[in-house]
Amino acid sequence: MNMGIKIKLRGKIARCAIKALVKFPQNRVSEAAIRVVMERIWRQKIANLTQILASVKRFSVNTNKNCQEKILENLAFKGLIENQPIRDEARRNGLPPLYTILISPTMRCNLKCDGCYAKSYQKKDDLPFEIMDKVIKEGKEMGVAFFTILGGEPFLREDLFSLFEKHSDVYFQVFTNSTLLSEEAVKKLAEMGNVTTQLSIEGLKERNDKRRGKGHFEKVMTTMDILSEHGVPFGYSVCVTRENVEEVMSNQFLELMIQKGAFVGWYFLYMPVCGDRNTDPMPLPEQRKLMKERRDYIRAHYPILIIDFWNDAPYVGGCISAKYYCHINNFGDVEPCIFAHFAQANIKNCSLKEALNCELFKRIRSRQPFDENLFLPCPLIDNPGESRTFLKIPGVYPTHPQAVTLIEDLKDDLDKYSQEVHRVYAPVWEEWAKQK
Repeated sequence: MNMGIKIKLRGKIARCAIKALVKFPQNRVSEAAIRVVMERIWRQKIANLTQILASVKRFSVNTNKNCQEKILENLAFKGLIENQPIRDEARRNGLPPLYTILISPTMRCNLKCDGCYAKSYQKKDDLPFEIMDKVIKEGKEMGVAFFTILGGEPFLREDLFSLFEKHSDVYFQVFTNSTLLSEEAVKKLAEMGNVTTQLSIEGLKERNDKRRGKGHFEKVMTTMDILSEHGVPFGYSVCVTRENVEEVMSNQFLELMIQKGAFVGWYFLYMPVCGDRNTDPMPLPEQRKLMKERRDYIRAHYPILIIDFWNDAPYVGGCISAKYYCHINNFGDVEPCIFAHFAQANIKNCSLKEALNCELFKRIRSRQPFDENLFLPCPLIDNPGESRTFLKIPGVYPTHPQAVTLIEDLKDDLDKYSQEVHRVYAPVWEEWAKQK
């Protein structure tokens, strides 16, 4: 059979399977059938399928039809399957096979959370609409169908909805503090269908409001109710610190998030990227290990998709910065990662392809994975010696006034942290490798 016909046939089968997935009843026969189809499509074994199907059932019951169609067509089918040949071609041409592009339209924020990097920015520092439009257009040409919007508080940009509407053929996720998501705004999201929101939260009421300000927790709860009422899919995002790690991974917290209607939970480690010269809020290595154990338990027992950005690294081959994603900051600097505040190219002066093939990005890709132990993916905190070499590349510059703090001022603290996290995770990796 002609290869082109095979690809089209596989695409049609995948589209039908994905759309039929939300309609399958929860019984053993359907689970067995779905397992066969899904493992054929993704070409790998799928663990915790029962809870995955329970999550799908929640999605099918609680998401409006318009949002269902967009997430299935734009994200699941186009993003994961239809555009794969485009990414394969990019790889053959020496370009990274991007799955998502992170864009920060603004670094302004209406909150003043402790330890956050979104501080001291003004409206004049925002990324122009036409540059965001350019990034998305060029990203689509490279097979990207999923764009992540962050900041700052993205919804301070009133033209954001125009961007979503103009690019209705791709899917967006927006990380937001919830405070600007009025019912009117949520109605717009419901009508467009191609946007999901990830609501920032630090734990239960007392702990969350201690960091984010009095009344913020209730605002998040109210926003979740509004999103659920209009059938707009959403999740939550946690900055995990030494103080909140047990709480945000607890059954009580997970059950609250599921009760409120969240479909996904993102967990990111606190990173000392603000120039405050302080690693104290970072979760201890033993706490990172606890997160993995709790993640495994949650996936086996709860109908929600949990993404532990560090502990899930083995599933994607370690660090994916500059390879599967990149970040465009509010000044247009093309950074390898949202936490890595250095660049060698600015999207205002070059094409996306040119930026992705700069020497910095090529060096990062050539060094990945940065450690044989894929649970330790990060060149900033797990293998800090790696990131120190990046700033020595000619033409590489810091994109934040205090970006070098992480590289220079915290050198001793991060070296000590790296040694300890390697010690703690050595048996974890050994056990994981045996199972594979």
